[in-house]
Amino acid sequence: MTQGTAPIVEMRNIEKHFGNIIALAGVSFDVKAGECHCLLGDNGAGKSTFIKTMSGVHKPTKGEIMFEGKEMDFSSPRDAMEAGIATVFQDLAMIPLMSVTRNFFMGREPTKGSGPFKRMDVERMNEITMTEMRTMGINLRAPDQAVGTLSGGERQTVAIARAVHFGAKILILDEPTSALGVRQTSNVLATIDKVRNQGIGVVFISHNVRHALAVGDRFTVLNRGKTLGTATRGEITPEQLQDMMAGGQEMATLEGSLGGTV
Repeated sequence: MTQGTAPIVEMRNIEKHFGNIIALAGVSFDVKAGECHCLLGDNGAGKSTFIKTMSGVHKPTKGEIMFEGKEMDFSSPRDAMEAGIATVFQDLAMIPLMSVTRNFFMGREPTKGSGPFKRMDVERMNEITMTEMRTMGINLRAPDQAVGTLSGGERQTVAIARAVHFGAKILILDEPTSALGVRQTSNVLATIDKVRNQGIGVVFISHNVRHALAVGDRFTVLNRGKTLGTATRGEITPEQLQDMMAGGQEMATLEGSLGGTV
């Protein structure tokens, strides 16, 4: 990641209200090409609302989202995807009994022939899938292997490889390591590293400080819809980051008792 480069995505003072509930209270966050920016926070911190606002599911109540220097007004996740913001959610959108190849393309299959002879180009699909998965460090037995036979970490990698292949400039990963064992976690973290080295900006959402520190360049802590600050790798210890996450709750309570808005 080059210091001083302009961010691909910049969220400025984003507020999101649901009725009289304030889910995000002025969050600012940005991601640069080839950077992994970790957003840390416990349950209820506002991480889900943040992801959904960045990826076009929710429109912000206030604030602006800049994409490559221009103000963006996404009206759907499809708009965000077309711009190059891809999200890999915890509940991966995959069909277990379908092959890795079919899951990889999922509605974006290349075709050959025309008119009544138009059909899916299965050979090309298989070739692309095998190549992209190999690039991410996974050697499939065969492209028609059912996704359900893959480990959780491998399924994450299919979803990440798919997003990269279809032109993601920003990849939002929602708790990608939360349900994985040690070995699968290290495989997914290695995949994130590969993605970052291709110049893609990664937003890594997690409540696991150790996993975030393994791949992160910058770390922002979210608590009760507010950011408690951003630190760069090397500026903060794991203990300080953990304290920031844990201490945020007390800080919010203190602010409330001092008359600030929580």
